Amino acid sequence: MCGRFSLTVSPEAIAQQFKLSQVPDSQPRYNIAPSQNIATLVKRKEAPEKQFQWMRWGLVPSWAKDIKIGYKLINARVETVTEKPSFRSAIKQRRCLILADGFYEWQKQGKQKQPYYFQLESGEVFAFAGLWETWNSPEDERVISCTILTTAADAVVSPIHERMPIIVPSQHYQAWLDPEVTTPQDILPLLSDRDRLQAKPASTMVNNPKYDSPALAVSAE
Repeated sequence: MCGRFSLTVSPEAIAQQFKLSQVPDSQPRYNIAPSQNIATLVKRKEAPEKQFQWMRWGLVPSWAKDIKIGYKLINARVETVTEKPSFRSAIKQRRCLILADGFYEWQKQGKQKQPYYFQLESGEVFAFAGLWETWNSPEDERVISCTILTTAADAVVSPIHERMPIIVPSQHYQAWLDPEVTTPQDILPLLSDRDRLQAKPASTMVNNPKYDSPALAVSAE
């Protein structure tokens, strides 16, 4: 699974990587946690270009009675995403890019869990494969929320954890966001390529979402 990630690069670096004309100002974030607002890109049928969108992390289906369901839906397994009621509509019609430059996974070491921080070998900003939904609360509050797709871990991540978030290859950004692409046989192959990752031990302070500093990506040991 993916329960923490980072986005520390400048808005200018984001704009350059994703070919955006404008990106909102934002501060570096080293410990992004579920229920927080996260940076995403979407493409709507009525708009010619992809758009920046803040979303709540933890997908809340349109039919949900309570926003708390989002805590259980921070991730979606790619192997079953076309079958699950919470995701099967979104995978066809509401896909997004979730912006990040690193993520954390935990390795069991006896009774303890050691966090590790993963980045692309290039160190560049990247995008997780995401799905999104719009939910209206009983108080008529409109909430746009999302989830991160996960898959079986690759050779770098598997010694630490059996699952990992899916990173969309940059050559597939446009197709992944395209609302005209709606069939699983056209969508899922976009996620088959893997970028090369690097890993290093991280500080256990990342376990607490209140901590948010560059020190989290460095082990105290």
